[in-house]
Amino acid sequence: MENGGNGFTGTGLRRLHDVLARHVDSGKIPGLVALVSRGDETHVEALGTMRHDGGAPMRRDTIFRMASTSKPVSVAAAMILVDECRLRLDDPVREWLPELADRQVLRRFDGPLDDTVPARRPITVRDVLTSTFGLGMDMTSLGTPIMNAVFAQGLTPNLPEPMPEPDEWMRRLGELPLMHQPGERWQYHIGNDLLGVLVARVTGQPFETFLRERVFEPLGMTDTGFHVPADKIDRLPPLYAPDPRTGEFTVWDAAEGGRWSLPPAFPSGGGGLVSTVDDYHAYFRMLLNGGLHGSERILSRPAVELMTTNRLTPEQQAARHAMAVDNVHISHGQGQHGGWGLGMAVRTYRGDYAPIGQYGWDGGSGASSYADPANQLTGVLLTQVGASVPDPMRLMHDFWTTLYQALDD
Repeated sequence: MENGGNGFTGTGLRRLHDVLARHVDSGKIPGLVALVSRGDETHVEALGTMRHDGGAPMRRDTIFRMASTSKPVSVAAAMILVDECRLRLDDPVREWLPELADRQVLRRFDGPLDDTVPARRPITVRDVLTSTFGLGMDMTSLGTPIMNAVFAQGLTPNLPEPMPEPDEWMRRLGELPLMHQPGERWQYHIGNDLLGVLVARVTGQPFETFLRERVFEPLGMTDTGFHVPADKIDRLPPLYAPDPRTGEFTVWDAAEGGRWSLPPAFPSGGGGLVSTVDDYHAYFRMLLNGGLHGSERILSRPAVELMTTNRLTPEQQAARHAMAVDNVHISHGQGQHGGWGLGMAVRTYRGDYAPIGQYGWDGGSGASSYADPANQLTGVLLTQVGASVPDPMRLMHDFWTTLYQALDD
């Protein structure tokens, strides 16, 4: 454990350690790595083991599946293109994504797939970046014909069959009507995968290549990507999805031979990255620095400000708020932030210890990463337990509570 001071109290850091250790000692969280940073101080905790039945200890350089915590990072690729005027926010996307031209929209979001009306306007770049293009993962609408079709077409991750390569994914997406009119309503996830296809088609490069050259390499994020090379696979723990009834640990994804052991057919900007606490720290510190990493500019300050301030009206994000507040069996109480920027949540009211203006997101694989401009604070928490049970979400809550109580001013 690194020494405290210069931003955190020693007592507060000891409490942080004790609270994290309590989760590991409970047997419900096999291991975790946590990083907190403020000013010039960085403090890291690596507790527990890679496997639930023991084995190698967690280390600072352990690689984790970032799941939806991929979203705040992958959106940077699109914003680089906006900075360079290779994309404009209100341009229709049909030039690069012709599969999404001349859309039909369901008359009722839960109605039959052939009961549609024409879209009132084209889908724009802004719609894709704000996840309001008209289709997404609506966990409150499971069982509707459109949600059944999204799953059947393989348009989402976390299914037994891998997602198809990008052009085939776009073809399947283009066969479906939209759930809502473009710009009308925020919907989760699919827009974040769509932006990866958009970036690839605008640049003529694979999405992962553009991200690596323009974001990962300049920031020194050497362990971040869409798969884990063979010479690093021993640093990737199994991902568990415990049985929600019994709590028994079930391996959802193994390390060797698992989903992240080879490059994927579809690089998912919404949930496909692997990374480490130090790599994600570098990215969120860059955001806190207004797009600068040392003397190198990754993003313009206005691009960062657009990403990290609320972009949605109350009407656009009503469903997201309902999922966070009313469907706690899905969200486990996470996500009550009030706002959404580009690829990440933004706090617009104070509902817990974190202040207004904090931004970042959580992942269903047990990942959480946020930055706080008011306190110049960054926190990253990573574990290998998925959100099939509430335990990793409770761990996240306790991590952020104890992090904020450790501030020295």
